[in-house]
Amino acid sequence: MMKYRHLGKTGLKVSEIGFGAEWLQGKTLEESKELIDYCHSGGVNFLDCWMSEPNVRSNIGIAIKDTREDWIIQGHFGSTWQDGQYVRTREMDKVIPAFEDFMERLQIDYLDFGMIHYVDEVEDFEDIMNGEFIEYVRQQKEDGVINHIGISTHSPTVALLATEVEDIDLIMFSINPAFDMLASINDIAVYVEDNTYKDKELEGLAPERAELYQICKDKDIPLVVMKGYAGGRLLSDEDSPFGVALTPVQCIEYCLSRPAVASIMVGANDIKEMSEAIAYETAKYDEKDYASVLVNAPKNSYEGQCTYCGHCAPCTSNINIAIVNKFYDLARHHDEVPESIRAHYNDLMFNASDCIECGNCEERCPFNVRIVEIMEKAKDLFQ
Repeated sequence: MMKYRHLGKTGLKVSEIGFGAEWLQGKTLEESKELIDYCHSGGVNFLDCWMSEPNVRSNIGIAIKDTREDWIIQGHFGSTWQDGQYVRTREMDKVIPAFEDFMERLQIDYLDFGMIHYVDEVEDFEDIMNGEFIEYVRQQKEDGVINHIGISTHSPTVALLATEVEDIDLIMFSINPAFDMLASINDIAVYVEDNTYKDKELEGLAPERAELYQICKDKDIPLVVMKGYAGGRLLSDEDSPFGVALTPVQCIEYCLSRPAVASIMVGANDIKEMSEAIAYETAKYDEKDYASVLVNAPKNSYEGQCTYCGHCAPCTSNINIAIVNKFYDLARHHDEVPESIRAHYNDLMFNASDCIECGNCEERCPFNVRIVEIMEKAKDLFQ
């Protein structure tokens, strides 16, 4: 039986397990409808679609046409389809028609959440909040086209800034133990205790992320999780930074036990993957227990593993090393680099190809990560 949580101050209740439609690209209408119908029958009522590929949007629209009022939908401003590929943009002559296309293809006359799409840099956030982009978004709310404003980001710094904006009602944020934890996880068991979050300097949890969770809880700003499986890394012994795989149920338990989290968007390729997520609702305690798995993991520290903490900065070539490493980690276990990750990587002002191999970053890294080597691998992967 699906459980539902209040979505902050909006008055809405959403399923703990949401459906992220990213992986519908390349699927037929029949395949898309079968998966969406399965979600609906399982009690899933929360849907996110940032993917701008026209067929994805059209297929979703047909699939939900008869059940529209059962769904709470997130759609994104700034996700566009240009020359046959996804492009994130802030150019209003591209943003506006792309949003209008979203509404038309989904066959809806209102959107529950208009999401400011993928804001990971402070400068980008400030430009959005002081320009015509946010004016357009707010006009859509005033006109009743969208009911609420949200934002998606992988950056705790940007997310913290978003908590200070009065009309942002929801933050979509990447959460999982690999992204959250800084170093040793010997004390992982304490992370399940709610009162430990009262201390913003909680050992092992990145302080900025701990602060975000607590502020969102205090201000009643709901967090919606993306990247709950760390792009699939946590489901594999080989790819997991802990050296041991977690199950989807364990990953979901970790995410849903964070303060202020209302739901996790699961990107599923098929019914099997979605059923593994929905199984969370009937799972027993020992099936949800991620803590004992991690505390006994063969790698219980991040020696040699990037935690995206940012201590390597500043880079001589102005590369955001943490985000390059994150995109590399998210992409490398796929047979082919997902176009969404490739596009996000290509959107960076400076990337791995700008590395001059000075090694200054490695001297500052607290976990002895071989950053120069990773930059070379990332350059090859994304070329």
